[in-house]
Amino acid sequence: MARLLALEQFATRMAEALGTRLVCLLLYGSAARGTHVPKRSDVNTLLICDAADEALFAALTPLMRDWRRAGHPAPLLFTEREWRESTDAFPIEYEDMRQDHRVLAGRDPWPGISVARDHIRRQVEHELMGKLLHLRQAYAALRGEPKQLAQAVVRSAGGFFTMLRAVLRLAGKPVPTAPDELVRSAAALAGFPAEELAPLVQHAAGGPALRLRPGDPLVPAYLAAVARTAAYVNGLE
Repeated sequence: MARLLALEQFATRMAEALGTRLVCLLLYGSAARGTHVPKRSDVNTLLICDAADEALFAALTPLMRDWRRAGHPAPLLFTEREWRESTDAFPIEYEDMRQDHRVLAGRDPWPGISVARDHIRRQVEHELMGKLLHLRQAYAALRGEPKQLAQAVVRSAGGFFTMLRAVLRLAGKPVPTAPDELVRSAAALAGFPAEELAPLVQHAAGGPALRLRPGDPLVPAYLAAVARTAAYVNGLE
């Protein structure tokens, strides 16, 4: 309840600070999906304005100071024109936000916004291969340091789950909200064993902190899941 109240206060102050310059203030991510984990998840917001000029940033300064002191990241900031012209640059993010969002202030930004399926497929493949290479790099460097390796795996998990949601959309499948259901659905589609990622999924759902022991099988299983998902997407038309 306190978090929701803080959001309402933030939206009210944003609308007062920007007036007619504000097009939309949008809540997205785990807080919009209902999977937010306190002290682990961010409260993600996106701000669309008429322009991004010095007067706008001056108006935002006191509000951003209080919002960041409360432990939240500043909103992503688009101009209205950029929002309408950037679907090809951020197709996964647009569709992820479209599925789970809440308009906190201003008007609905989605009318007239369309995302090409091929743009999504190309970005998913690019992101998955990039994630796979960085994970292999981390594993090579940190295999003998389980604590640091666990931190690297946890940092990467949110992005991987975003990719899994995108893969399910590409396949025309329902996109579950809960991390365990999401991974099971994507694993059945892409062909990797979901149960091998159980400790990571439990952590994402608010369970125990991820701890790895030397030679833990989770990381090789995670690498294999990312590689298998990338191969599945590569085979899509």
